[in-house]
Amino acid sequence: MSKKSKNIMHEPALISPLEEENWNNLLISTPGYSFFHTSNWADVLQKSYGYRPIYFTIFGEDHLLNLLPIMEVKSFLTGRRGVSLPFSDYCEPIVADKAQFQEVFAAAVAFGKKQKWRYLEFRGGEPFFQGVHPYAWYYGHTLDLAEGPQKLFAGLRYNMRYDIKKAEKEKIDVAISASPAAVKAFCRLNAITRRDHGLPSQPHRFFQCMYDNIISQGRGFIVMASWRGTVIAANVYFTFGDQVIHKYGASDRAYQSLQATKLVMWEAIKWSCEKRFQSLSFGRTEPENEGLMQFKAGWGVKPYKIYYYRYDLQKNIFTSDSSDINPLFNKIFSKLPIPVLNILGRILYRHLG
Repeated sequence: MSKKSKNIMHEPALISPLEEENWNNLLISTPGYSFFHTSNWADVLQKSYGYRPIYFTIFGEDHLLNLLPIMEVKSFLTGRRGVSLPFSDYCEPIVADKAQFQEVFAAAVAFGKKQKWRYLEFRGGEPFFQGVHPYAWYYGHTLDLAEGPQKLFAGLRYNMRYDIKKAEKEKIDVAISASPAAVKAFCRLNAITRRDHGLPSQPHRFFQCMYDNIISQGRGFIVMASWRGTVIAANVYFTFGDQVIHKYGASDRAYQSLQATKLVMWEAIKWSCEKRFQSLSFGRTEPENEGLMQFKAGWGVKPYKIYYYRYDLQKNIFTSDSSDINPLFNKIFSKLPIPVLNILGRILYRHLG
């Protein structure tokens, strides 16, 4: 912790977690933490996309009382804004009560106006925005790992257990890795999957930063499924404290009948139980994506809602305006060659955070 943080601060202070000593150790002793609050994630976002971390905090004596993490996104395409946090499924403010949240919120609004931000975006915070209409919402899903793999397997839907056993009979090899080769294998599959969904892939620099600042630092792992020497499915997981997050998944549809994606997830669950993690987040899901909702429900997860809020700093009001990609672009992207999509990803992603 920096010298300034060792004193009690009753007013919000602006910090960068990348400049604070032992930020993650401080964070892990604070209720309400998640991986997305870590300095590892801040480092990836800054180095990959050039975002500036501006974390609004209130410290007690040698501990963190309140935290509202924000990244400043500067874009000539989408405008200058503050986001808490870009490319994060959720990022709940860490605050004791609504009154203290208003302190850090007011500080963020004042700062944003000085920086000429268009708006402030929050990915979570529903208890502090009662009566405010979100501009988007998603389902989150969390699996309680405390019961252990045997009870968890017994609690799966019948078809899920059947498909996992089928994949095992197909002699699919599963490996859990934190190597550069695993990242490379995932990136190949990710490019295929993103095109299937009508989206460009994240830039290579992002995945290199992810490896350097998360995977190689012991805060993540990759589970890969191979069939006859070819990697056909892979998931990326991040870890912090007693939590695991399934952040990215990719597979080759040509091998869909082998059910490798389900075996990959099951092996990640077993490994997480063995390492004594207590929960596994399946990330966010659009409510209209019924297929993905059914897939996640089959694992015995507990669903909850994640609300996104956007505060217009010019009008001083919350807005429900959304900036989702036009479905027409999805159709166009799905027809483009992967090398072209990779170029578009390098150009566009930093503007979309």
